[in-house]
Amino acid sequence: MTVKVAINGYGTIGKRVADAVAGQPDMKVVGVTKNRPSFEARRALELKFPLYGATDKGVEALRKAGLPVAGGLKELLAECDVVVDCAPEDLGAENLKAYRERKVKAVFQGGEEHEAIGWSFNATANYKESLGRDFVRVVSCNTTGLIRTLYPLHAMGAVEDIYAVMVRRAVDPNDSKKGPINAIEPVLKIPSHHGPDVASVVTGLPIHTMAVKVPTTLMHLHAVVVRLKRPMSDGEVAELWSRQPRVLTLWGSDGFASTAQVMEWARDQRRARGDLYETVLWGDGFKVEGRTLYYYQAIHQESDVVPENVDCIRAMMRVTEDGPRSIEITDKAMGILRPGERPSLTARV
Repeated sequence: MTVKVAINGYGTIGKRVADAVAGQPDMKVVGVTKNRPSFEARRALELKFPLYGATDKGVEALRKAGLPVAGGLKELLAECDVVVDCAPEDLGAENLKAYRERKVKAVFQGGEEHEAIGWSFNATANYKESLGRDFVRVVSCNTTGLIRTLYPLHAMGAVEDIYAVMVRRAVDPNDSKKGPINAIEPVLKIPSHHGPDVASVVTGLPIHTMAVKVPTTLMHLHAVVVRLKRPMSDGEVAELWSRQPRVLTLWGSDGFASTAQVMEWARDQRRARGDLYETVLWGDGFKVEGRTLYYYQAIHQESDVVPENVDCIRAMMRVTEDGPRSIEITDKAMGILRPGERPSLTARV
């Protein structure tokens, strides 16, 4: 079975999802949408992705610029089995109406509200429960990162309480409209949305979150404190995380002093755009003291949700009902390190 996938919104996340889908053995990109004749629209055409306008005005603008346009969103939806909605934040709920009318399954991103879409997804935590669903939201980059390291502790019944602070990048590297900022900006809504977002996937997980925005574009960083139900050792926690997909341990003693070195390493691995799909833990930056676990982790906000989108498509389309198998297929196609695989510290040539 080859799933025909449309990408509605070929921007920061959309173009990454399109590349990931195109590299899967059981999926095909049947079209992407843009509304302006940007370099991204031209790049989509270079990659042989059929180009559509997201709106009537978008179709007109693309054609006026001389770009070959296959049609509008209505025509694109007629070509696909599932659409991945990567439209700007808060437009997804409006797009949902169009998908319902055309009876097309749709994957949404974390910028949309859980209540508007009705179901939220993480490949490790609730793949099986997402099988066959029509509309699913892949949770945000921060929420994805939190679930990857917290869910295995929760699944073994070890978690009593969680307190986490998100140290958030101000803007993405390509965004010149919102920043950079010369400030440290607290998120005054308490708890931040991340805790309730985690709970939308992992029911009953007792998590409390705050967030602060800082002047960087590279990554998010989390400072997490977990109150455990029983004492655990550093080795026991490390071994548990070593078995988790998309969790990568790096070491300060190897020179990973900050997110700058983490992203430099990612660029050295020669992945597309220097993306880092894994959640990064510092092996010498976590500690268990009795029943209290302290750790830091880092999230590449532009890419960590991309493999989750691919697995979400498989679950919705029932390509495989085995979540670990889907993760294995996705990660092999994308070059993501296997659980416990020691990362190379040398640049790939």
